[in-house]
Amino acid sequence: MSEVRIRFDAISKWYGPLCVVDSLDLEIAKGEFVSLLGPSGSGKTTLLMMLAGFEAPTKGRILVDGEPVDGLPSYKRDMGVVFQSYALFPHMSVARNVAFPLEMRGVGKAEIEDRVGRVLDMVQLSTMRDRWPAQLSGGQQQRVALARALVFEPRVVLMDEPLGALDKQLREQMQLDIRALHARLGLTIVFVTHDQSEALTMSDRIAVFNKGRIEQIGTPREIYDEPHTRFVAEFIGETNLAEGTIESVDGGHVRVALKRGGHVVAGLAGAMKTGQDVLLSIRPERIELRETAGRQDNSLTATVADCVYQGDHLRVQLDGAGHDFVVRLDRKAHEWRPGSPVVAEFRPGDCRVIAP
Repeated sequence: MSEVRIRFDAISKWYGPLCVVDSLDLEIAKGEFVSLLGPSGSGKTTLLMMLAGFEAPTKGRILVDGEPVDGLPSYKRDMGVVFQSYALFPHMSVARNVAFPLEMRGVGKAEIEDRVGRVLDMVQLSTMRDRWPAQLSGGQQQRVALARALVFEPRVVLMDEPLGALDKQLREQMQLDIRALHARLGLTIVFVTHDQSEALTMSDRIAVFNKGRIEQIGTPREIYDEPHTRFVAEFIGETNLAEGTIESVDGGHVRVALKRGGHVVAGLAGAMKTGQDVLLSIRPERIELRETAGRQDNSLTATVADCVYQGDHLRVQLDGAGHDFVVRLDRKAHEWRPGSPVVAEFRPGDCRVIAP
């Protein structure tokens, strides 16, 4: 296993009777990019603030490079922090904003000049070093905030919804820029977001938060393709869910009798047994539509309720045999007319059964 940089050991945080983080364990390796993903109030930002030193745990320990940091003030934890609000000093130029952490650490002027120049080159703002924050776009201000967090070469960079205020196109470009910086510098990054697409794009691993606990942690592919719980299946992207009962278990696959008709062979998510009630989870893009059955192991009959062109794909709503599935097809696929009878087909490996 890679060297552990950050370890949360049975961390809990209570505000009076309200438990925000509930006995949470998590290890983050050196050089890893981990996103804390979840809805508002799930505990992800509180965990980040405890790591940064802005909040104190009610119980448990936080270790960085094997040493407890619980008693250290935030400025002694060697962590760069980037907030959604940017928090730039309006009366300082771009260069002075970036230099501020070095000045507070007593770094010499020559070294400050060198480091500021290098980090501004890195975030492509070297030509704007003398501008004021008010003269910059939102994306440029975010780059300044990122440069300020990187300039003193911290062990860890913490980001709390840093791209939330940007428009879609700029946000997507910043995601790629931060991902590239992470790869180039070998940074350890802990990134808080509620945006599933953002977490999937940027992360080595994603920790999905719900009610102060981690529901599942894994690579983006594992989280998306192999959800362990209904919450994860529904929160990450879009999925179709159908109720059923396990008829048989064979290795890593199960045969499920669907409550509203039909049978499906699917992949397992955890230990399950015959007779257990489950949910089938199938992503919209994993379903194929045909006029007649025959090509895949799983086939369900249905009727097209609607077919909508959405630019990069067709969104088809099915209705029939109790399976109100949504299907996402290639934009050049056949446009099914409402009322058309169809067969929805998918492979066993493209659907999962999870506990209800």
